[in-house]
Amino acid sequence: MKNKWRCLCTTAFIASLLAGCTNQTTADEKIHIEFFQNKPEAVATFDQLIERFEKLHPHIDIEQNNVPDSETVLRTRLVKEDVPDLLAIGGNATYGDIAEEGLFYDFSKDPAINKVIPDYVNMLNLLGRTSNEDNGIPFATNANMLLYNKDKFKELGLQVPETWDELINLSKKIQKEGELPFYFTYKDAWTAMVSFNALAGNLQGDGFIQDRISNKTTFTERYKETSEKMLTLLDYGHKDNFGRDYNAGNRAFANGDSVMYIQGSWAISAIKAINPDIKLGSFPLPASNDSSQNKLVSGVDTALTMSKNTPHKKEALMFIHFLLEKENSQYYIKEQNSFSAVKNVLQNDEALKELNPYFVQQKITGFPEHYFPASMQAANLVQDFLIKGEVKPFLAKLDDEWNKVKARE
Repeated sequence: MKNKWRCLCTTAFIASLLAGCTNQTTADEKIHIEFFQNKPEAVATFDQLIERFEKLHPHIDIEQNNVPDSETVLRTRLVKEDVPDLLAIGGNATYGDIAEEGLFYDFSKDPAINKVIPDYVNMLNLLGRTSNEDNGIPFATNANMLLYNKDKFKELGLQVPETWDELINLSKKIQKEGELPFYFTYKDAWTAMVSFNALAGNLQGDGFIQDRISNKTTFTERYKETSEKMLTLLDYGHKDNFGRDYNAGNRAFANGDSVMYIQGSWAISAIKAINPDIKLGSFPLPASNDSSQNKLVSGVDTALTMSKNTPHKKEALMFIHFLLEKENSQYYIKEQNSFSAVKNVLQNDEALKELNPYFVQQKITGFPEHYFPASMQAANLVQDFLIKGEVKPFLAKLDDEWNKVKARE
């Protein structure tokens, strides 16, 4: 594992620049805690939450640290076991790699773990776990969805589809009315992963990642339906699905160029910035024809954790518990157009509240991509597949790249 870890990290030069990032209690007797977080768009939101916390606890100084290319910087620091006191990082493969190194605190006996939806705890534990420890607390989540223009739905007499066949019939009806069902932005490879995750998350079957790790199954065996349905969706896009990027898609959808837009909750702010008057709705992409089995694909956008060796364990835990309070979690998801992993904290935004029943009923499943090794470069593989339209070679390539990565570990 140590060899794998060193391979993941960049040069020691960056580490030497950051070696001075230590925690000290200064003469003013304030306790200074570094809070390392990876989302530049959340800096102002966390600043407000930190200000609230420090008013309640004036003897604690929380110093937010957000840097460009935060994952690379964090990995480099951890080579020297220079772990920040507090962290807010994405629930992805990077989190899993770090958790497996045993550098994070064990929350398994902390009451914080009981405040959040268990499915999200399980998602983090699938990424990386030290024995039976829970090394992170899910805080904010995101989701893949179909955003739709409510005015156009009303004008065309459309109803939100609950099955795959209903979605395709809806798309055909939209085309017949001279409108565009979907605006695809596959010039940016990562945007293809939205529909990929939405379909695979529902269609790959239970326990796929564990079965793939143990070589009990393959992508070839379990991803055929996902691949075929991705190609079907292309029939309802525009003439240049691979020539438009994410920003172009946001503009086009905001200006009414399509009726629906397969994206994530993160796109809403950009869309509303272009057209503040647009009336948005959202629903999960219905991957199968069994509506009772269709789930919302949602993942841990921000996980809270801390160094197991921080000298300020008590104060760091106080801040984590503060963030998990209903009022503070509600503030964060409102500002960030995200969802909360905290139980019974729901979105009030008109564009997102249609998804609340999925959280209440815990009809959620994780992003399959989050469990793929980063070096697979899955987004590029999916983009290439959609351009070529050949299912069998694509699935064989996924298996081949997975096997190559695992062989190097």
